[in-house]
Amino acid sequence: MKKLFLTLLVFVLIISCTNQNTSIKENEALVNKYVEAVENIDTTTMESLLADNYEGFGPSSNDKIDKKGALTSWKENVENLYESIHYSKSRIMSVNVPDGENKGEWVSNWAELKIVYKKDKKEVTIWTNTVYQIENNKIIKSYTFYNEADVLEQLGYVFINPNDL
Repeated sequence: MKKLFLTLLVFVLIISCTNQNTSIKENEALVNKYVEAVENIDTTTMESLLADNYEGFGPSSNDKIDKKGALTSWKENVENLYESIHYSKSRIMSVNVPDGENKGEWVSNWAELKIVYKKDKKEVTIWTNTVYQIENNKIIKSYTFYNEADVLEQLGYVFINPNDL
């Protein structure tokens, strides 16, 4: 009886680890598919991967957008601003937060992003990090971090402290 109990316990542990690894792989594949959709400027696929209750935050502390706003913004940027977007040096890490305010399955993507602008063909290179929360095979939340000032400087903007005028 003891051997049977130990065998069942080991079996249950193996199954639970396998399910967790499957979930991690599925979540990472979903984020990779989303990144590819961004690179390919494929808003149809982006829309299919975002949950209806999606919320996006960043890069500035007051930036918040819903699914409709995110898709509208991307479509507008593609038509008027971006020639191309390319992720290089892209890395993914997953974590499951078991409890608390941020409970859930999260996937983080760190990447070097190269963006070419339509108007003057200027290219910028930035380091970016986006953290995605996944639920029911959809992205329900994202936090994006990058240095906006770095992008503007690469585009030729100059920052002037008004106290120096």
